[in-house]
Amino acid sequence: MTITANSQLSNVFSQNLESITSKTDGSLPTLGAELVYTQDGAGRYLTFCWQYSELLGLNTEKIVDELNQTQTFVPVDKVSYLERLHRILTSLVPERFQCWFSYQKELFELDLVISPIMPSLGTTATTVLVMGRLVQATLNKKQVRVVSKTPTQIELALRSQQHQKLVNRITRNIRRTLDLDIIWQQTVDSLGKALRLERCIICPYQPSSSKVQVKAEYRQSELKSMLGLDIDIASEPAFAQALATLEPVTMEVPGYKESGRQKTLVVATCYQDQANGLVALNWQDECYTLTESELELAKEAADQLGTAIAHATLYEELEIARQKAEEASRLKSEFLANVSHEIRTPLNGMIGFLKLILEGMADDPEEQNQFLAEAHHLSIHLLNIINDILDIAKIEAGKMELAYAPVKLDELFSHVEGFMRPQAEMRNLSFQMQMPATSDEIIVQSNYQRLLQVMLNLVGNAIKFTHEGGVTVSADLVFKKANFQDQQFPGMVKVRVADTGIGVSLDKQDKLFQLFSQVDGSRTRQYGGTGLGLAISQKLVEAMGGEVHFYSLGEGLGSTVTFTVPLYQQPVMVSSNDSDSTSSAEC
Repeated sequence: MTITANSQLSNVFSQNLESITSKTDGSLPTLGAELVYTQDGAGRYLTFCWQYSELLGLNTEKIVDELNQTQTFVPVDKVSYLERLHRILTSLVPERFQCWFSYQKELFELDLVISPIMPSLGTTATTVLVMGRLVQATLNKKQVRVVSKTPTQIELALRSQQHQKLVNRITRNIRRTLDLDIIWQQTVDSLGKALRLERCIICPYQPSSSKVQVKAEYRQSELKSMLGLDIDIASEPAFAQALATLEPVTMEVPGYKESGRQKTLVVATCYQDQANGLVALNWQDECYTLTESELELAKEAADQLGTAIAHATLYEELEIARQKAEEASRLKSEFLANVSHEIRTPLNGMIGFLKLILEGMADDPEEQNQFLAEAHHLSIHLLNIINDILDIAKIEAGKMELAYAPVKLDELFSHVEGFMRPQAEMRNLSFQMQMPATSDEIIVQSNYQRLLQVMLNLVGNAIKFTHEGGVTVSADLVFKKANFQDQQFPGMVKVRVADTGIGVSLDKQDKLFQLFSQVDGSRTRQYGGTGLGLAISQKLVEAMGGEVHFYSLGEGLGSTVTFTVPLYQQPVMVSSNDSDSTSSAEC
């Protein structure tokens, strides 16, 4: 949908260009470019010289100030241009590329070479030299449009009436539904059939994207479909101009048939002066010329479509938000039911054992002590559940405050082993804890109680969901500098809890760390628990400067949970050769 500068610029432009080129002094040809300018890192012009400045109406004596103040001659994709500028200033390596610039309602594609102006020794580059030439241009619609036949007043009246009916029909169809796919397809079908088009496409547009995708299409059967095609806006000047000006853009390009040329109209759909889509129409009729009133009708139809797109998008977002809110409400209700069950179970047990003692149902002091021990065990379990609920409430409210201090990893592992090994052995599971081979202590920067809570949660889960095999807890050192709370640490300790348990299917693993969510409600009753353990562990680890990750190949294939914590000081590692020599000496 582009044309060369020579075929698109007006006759006056071509004559003036020849005149200026013949009068140019020897400086520009010597540089090998018709366009030469310098800029700083922010894209401000320092100097500017172009053979076509006079044709653009630029005051050559005050051209730099005018360009910087009005921001009229700028790259269409300014962000990408400045990123390239900064990259060149940093790497000091010149780059050549093509870039579209806009000036008022006109677009120019330039072939540019940007070179850093080399700084003096010990300083950084701050300016660039840009040399280039004009590749192609698109002018405003009056200059681009080619009139092959002047329609009569009767023809104009009939066409205007026909197009007004078309706009009204499109508007009615739009108001009947909020389904964007239906709106888009009905619009291209209506336009294509009524105007006898070769092709009509609609592409939704997001300002954050440099591409648009063809979402709906009307086409003649002999044409290849463009549906689903991604189009780079920068490669289509008509698209870029329509988005920049919000005005219809027409141009003439070679047709797919041997005779005649194809005409193209591109209109941006918009809502509240913000573009949200593009409509492109192609037709082959050589005798058909769009009038100003028809362009206005096209713009009116695009405005209606833009409003519909905005409303449908808003409705879709509201529907998604409603579904998420309903899902969150359902999950919270399910969570509250599980928590109430988990709280009642130990509470009922405590009441039962204490009632037996109060009613003298114990046969002897030994059985009474046994009842008291069971009641005490159940009270600790109940306290842990309540603590979990309070912790998650604090985390959600942003009131979780942690004090950090050096923590010895061997003491932490010993504490965890003392708690968890008896539980594993009661279930006939193997239980191993492995530390890296070092000649001194491994110390991490963390909160001891919260780190212990995380490990007990993770190891407790591993034991609970493992029927046979075992659980392995290990630690590795990752010597990669890390920053946490404005302090740099020499590395991280990666703790791994692996089990041979029931595992988790791949499609359900994303629910593991969600609050009020459990992977499988049926398992909740079977294994117990509130479902808060992993969520709390993740929040605590992140608060302590680490990350939590879960791995499982699927159901029945075991699970591995890893978390990291900052290494307070780098320990001295023991190599395998040292271990071998020590073993030989002992023998």
